[in-house]
Amino acid sequence: MSRGSSASFFSVLLLVLTLAVTAHATPVVQVRDNLVRLPMAKRFNLTGSGSLLARDQARLRNLRARANAKLTGVPFDVDAAVGSVSADNQAVDYVVNVGVGTPATTYSLLVDTGSSNTWVGAGKAYVRTSSSKQTSDRVAVTYGSGDFSGTEFTDTVTLGSGLTVTGQGIGAASRSDGFDGVDGILGIGPTDLTLDTLSPDTRSTIPTITDTLFSQGVIPAHEVSVSFEPTDSPEIVNGELTFGGTDSSKFEGSITFAPLTRTSPASEFFGIDQSITYGTSTSILSTTAGIVDTGTTLTLIATDALQKYQRATGAVADRNTGLLRLTTAQFEKLQSLFFTINGVKFELTPNAQIWPRALNTAIGGNANSVYLIVGDLGTPSGEGLDFINGMTFLERFYAVFDSANSRVGFATTQFTTATTN
Repeated sequence: MSRGSSASFFSVLLLVLTLAVTAHATPVVQVRDNLVRLPMAKRFNLTGSGSLLARDQARLRNLRARANAKLTGVPFDVDAAVGSVSADNQAVDYVVNVGVGTPATTYSLLVDTGSSNTWVGAGKAYVRTSSSKQTSDRVAVTYGSGDFSGTEFTDTVTLGSGLTVTGQGIGAASRSDGFDGVDGILGIGPTDLTLDTLSPDTRSTIPTITDTLFSQGVIPAHEVSVSFEPTDSPEIVNGELTFGGTDSSKFEGSITFAPLTRTSPASEFFGIDQSITYGTSTSILSTTAGIVDTGTTLTLIATDALQKYQRATGAVADRNTGLLRLTTAQFEKLQSLFFTINGVKFELTPNAQIWPRALNTAIGGNANSVYLIVGDLGTPSGEGLDFINGMTFLERFYAVFDSANSRVGFATTQFTTATTN
């Protein structure tokens, strides 16, 4: 995420396409069976020069630092969490439109299961209205390669025509860094992630939008589901965010639920236990803890696991993108990765393991190469957060974040075996 016009980014390729969900449009929301469905648009903001992986790794360091601060009671060290990596803006993300205030102002917000504060003001400033109530707190969150700070309000949030919740905690940013092209974040992670984001009231949490929808009786269950569609073109709205249950039209068969892991620091997020196998028998990662995160682009695994994966595939490290690279001949021999979650195997096909080839140049790659979306976590296994199933994983499966029952669910979709890339 950019921190100014640093000379080190003199050759930046920017492709920002916020699809069909524009800053001034009324959110198109479906409400049926007491569920709230928001369309999500995929947003590309790609800069090349290895920033795709660097941005994800910076985010991971921040997640770890926040979790460790909570577990140890040691104050959160922003500088240590961010480190020295520069990554320009969000790389690939999903956005939804949300209205705030009375009358509502529509904001385009990133969907993030790895954080829980909802805030606006990065692009379009927060507009105070008759329903806006300022609290006595300031609010600030650092995301690893971006941050915001401002004032905490409670306000009315509109998710569609006539569908509102009142008294929702909203951060109004007076300063933000690294969120070009969007207005803020819709945080739908565990509520406890909002601890220590307020001051002086550091001991209080802020209810998430999911909490508020459920507590006010708008939705029947305290859960949120996400559905993505892989695409090699940024010209369609290809996601859906569903509050209050699951949308059976978006998945096939049954949903496999896994309990949230008890292993820290993954346990502070939507963390699960899983193992990964390449092909029929090559163990890449033994059963261990990690997280499921819409805010991470790649599928990241511990360094020692990535080394096994690299040996199995024959891939080489690509200096320009930071990713592993295959020849066309190697790709033809690429085998599936199998993620075993609560005893059920989920197959990431060869096509699902590669970056969309039509978008190679957008990440600083060669148009004729094949790049793998499985990347280096940057730390060895055994540290309590050994993988991140990011959006490149989630685009192939339906995911359910069930806070009420402390579990995450997965199901296959019509896109699980698609050859989109």
